[in-house]
Amino acid sequence: MHPREFIAFIAAVMAVNALGVDLMLPALADIGRDFSVTAANHRQWVVTVYMVGFAAGQLVYGPLADRFGRRPILVCTLIGFVAASVFAASSTSFEGLLFARFLQGLMSASTRVLAVAMVRDGASGRHMARIMSVAQMIFFLVPILAPTLGQLLLEFGPWRFIFYALGSFAALVLAWTLVRLPETLPLVRRVPISLTNLRESYKLTLSNRYSIGYSVAASLTFGGIIAFVSSAQQIFVDEFGAGDRFTLLFAICAGAMGIASFANSRLVERLGTRLISQSALLALIALSLVHLVIIQAGVESLQTYIVVQALSMTCIGLCGSNFGAMAMEPVGHIAGTASSLQGFITSIGAVLVGSAIGQSYAGTTLPLAIGYLCIGLSVLVIVYFVEGRRLFQARMA
Repeated sequence: MHPREFIAFIAAVMAVNALGVDLMLPALADIGRDFSVTAANHRQWVVTVYMVGFAAGQLVYGPLADRFGRRPILVCTLIGFVAASVFAASSTSFEGLLFARFLQGLMSASTRVLAVAMVRDGASGRHMARIMSVAQMIFFLVPILAPTLGQLLLEFGPWRFIFYALGSFAALVLAWTLVRLPETLPLVRRVPISLTNLRESYKLTLSNRYSIGYSVAASLTFGGIIAFVSSAQQIFVDEFGAGDRFTLLFAICAGAMGIASFANSRLVERLGTRLISQSALLALIALSLVHLVIIQAGVESLQTYIVVQALSMTCIGLCGSNFGAMAMEPVGHIAGTASSLQGFITSIGAVLVGSAIGQSYAGTTLPLAIGYLCIGLSVLVIVYFVEGRRLFQARMA
């Protein structure tokens, strides 16, 4: 592939997962109505079970891709994603839809692991960072546009069209893979699957305080994103009555995180991961306290919520990307397996945290504000124990 085509391809692979999460958000109310889901919070499971599958799949794709190569694993999982999308579109019960969503998440988990692995196969250091930054800039357009695309699909048909669209997009990426993608992992670099090697790699990843500490920190901040995504439709439509502007308002909040990631890619080499992430973490705690004051004073409005939420997403974006990089620092020599395990920890922790906050929604943004404050304080404690004295020294450096 030409370098520009390769970057576009990596972005498309990553977009399969992003669309899988966000495209159906405008349809949650329709899905609940069709399947007689009386409790509004139960509609959030359409997002939650997807993330559970996404978390579980990451445990296996790293070792499989190191053994059999990147291309065959990507081909198989994209075929599986297309099949799961058709299954979801033809579901006759809410339970059947949730099972199909779990399968979608399970298949799309390969996109996170393989996208990073394929870039790493041909690049390293700053060159790898540049490729991933450009791909992620394209990728971040997806969660901004996805609800709008989902709403547009609903204009032409029922919510099932959204799942057919997901399958069609994955099928296009599959065709691109079959026609244009070469295998990026040479035979001489293939690693046999060994339980002994996996056990040692898992032990190292879980016992290193930087690896496990920043993985858990990343999972908590990612949980804040899941909480927002799963409850966004209820907050904007039910609480603030802004259903006609839902896609625009969601795009503003999601776009803030994209801008944060873009800024981080430009600033991190000069300021460092610790200074940026720790400053953003303190800002998230401060924003959460301000939000609580606004809610308790009874002056919460759509405008105040948008401002606080967009700024909070900015902080979360700055924390998450840097926490992930710091978690990988001590385990770079086992990057494939470590990435799979850290991805599982991050995703499953995010599901638990995000689901707990989302299921607490009771008609106000108070649970989200309290949840973000608890996330910020918990992560601060984790970072303190990981860094010790370096915590505030890193901020001053």
